[in-house]
Amino acid sequence: MGCCTGRCTLIFLCTLQLLASLERQIFDFLGYQWVPILGNFLHIIVVILGLFGTIQYRSKYIVVYSIWIALWVAWNVFVICFYLEVGGLSKDTDLMTFNISMHRSWWREHGPGCVSREVPPPGSRTLEDHTYISVTGCIMEFQYLEVMHSALQILLALAGFVYACYVISIFSEEEDSYQNK
Repeated sequence: MGCCTGRCTLIFLCTLQLLASLERQIFDFLGYQWVPILGNFLHIIVVILGLFGTIQYRSKYIVVYSIWIALWVAWNVFVICFYLEVGGLSKDTDLMTFNISMHRSWWREHGPGCVSREVPPPGSRTLEDHTYISVTGCIMEFQYLEVMHSALQILLALAGFVYACYVISIFSEEEDSYQNK
């Protein structure tokens, strides 16, 4: 079996998906984005399942991986629409935190070149008062960083889907050839 087979390419793509998802998971944890954390967690589990199925020649696991990838693409399209405020969605809602906190994307205050400082609300001196964060000097706004993360996930997922379908067909042909002997 050669080094550049569809199986090896799918293993490589699953590894890239794992790395990209782990990176995204870290930044979602830093921003307390609970909905994306759960989605990333499920994605990591299913990609590991697909990786296992590819290594162990288990086509059923790869089928589960391919079905999940279709859902993963839809989720990432939603995330892109959410951050670009398409179709009545607003990036300023608490939707990504299950409406339980006021946290936003970690990139909002810590993006490349961003300088953030706390500004206390005028006339308040109690400990329970919230401070406001003023962010200036960002090279790129946070929503575009989130969109780039989702776009990368979509590209990896589409390539993974194509190769998963190819590997499933190869495994099916090999099973048929063993049954015909």
